[in-house]
Amino acid sequence: MAIDFAARELPGGIVLRLRTEDDAQGLADAFARNRGHLAPWDPTRTEEFYTAEGQHARIREKLELRDRGVALPLVLVDGDSIAGAIDLSDIVRGAFQSASVGYWLDRDHTGRGLASSALAAVVGTARDDLGLHRLQAAALPANHASQAVLVRSGFERIGVAADYLRIAGRWQDHVLFQRILHD
Repeated sequence: MAIDFAARELPGGIVLRLRTEDDAQGLADAFARNRGHLAPWDPTRTEEFYTAEGQHARIREKLELRDRGVALPLVLVDGDSIAGAIDLSDIVRGAFQSASVGYWLDRDHTGRGLASSALAAVVGTARDDLGLHRLQAAALPANHASQAVLVRSGFERIGVAADYLRIAGRWQDHVLFQRILHD
């Protein structure tokens, strides 16, 4: 069962909408433009990642997961350019009713509350449309900006996971956060 998402306008005229295969070039351009900005927070990327072909393959994978009801890949669009992305992934049903959330912003769009606005929209969708009970997110200990977005969005710190993800070429600890969506 594919997950639907109605596009919505965020502050500053940014539009949050479903990712499509037509976003491949825009995402490649955005990732290339933000390569240095995102490098400390991302896995090591191949050169193909920064191409339209590489992004097209990633988008197809994410859309297949969306069609199966286990992911919701979104982009933030500023006019004709990609300003960032936010994804729900690893959606688990049954007794868990949970998902993970991750996001990134173009360096020229940081510090304006855009990540918080996008995250609020995704939290509402997860709770109201998908009926999820819990969202989880992780941030590197040095990524104070991302942690601040999570706290402002009602996430609570639940601990530190040692060697959680391979980021910037090495296994790194992450601070874990959760938000319970229903009382």
